[in-house]
Amino acid sequence: MIKHIVMWKVRGETPEERREAAELVKTRFETLRGVVPGLKTLEIGIDVSGVSYACDVVLYSEFDDEAALSAYAVHPAHLGVRAELEGIRIARHQVDYLC
Repeated sequence: MIKHIVMWKVRGETPEERREAAELVKTRFETLRGVVPGLKTLEIGIDVSGVSYACDVVLYSEFDDEAALSAYAVHPAHLGVRAELEGIRIARHQVDYLC
């Protein structure tokens, strides 16, 4: 199994605007559940700490193997979500690790 963790800082002038942007990211990525083969788990969390150095949104996902993660990266549903959210993020961090 491989775990895929992504964290984003999102655009917004106010905390409310950033919260709305984070909710949009959450809602859109949740549409991928049950759609992408090999995607076993998908969780999206929105930061509640409010500390300045925290990311706004985290995606936690598990895949059967590295091939399934690679297939997810180019899956049309995933690409559609990415296109829809283009420009909403100001920073992105990622870690993939084998279990």
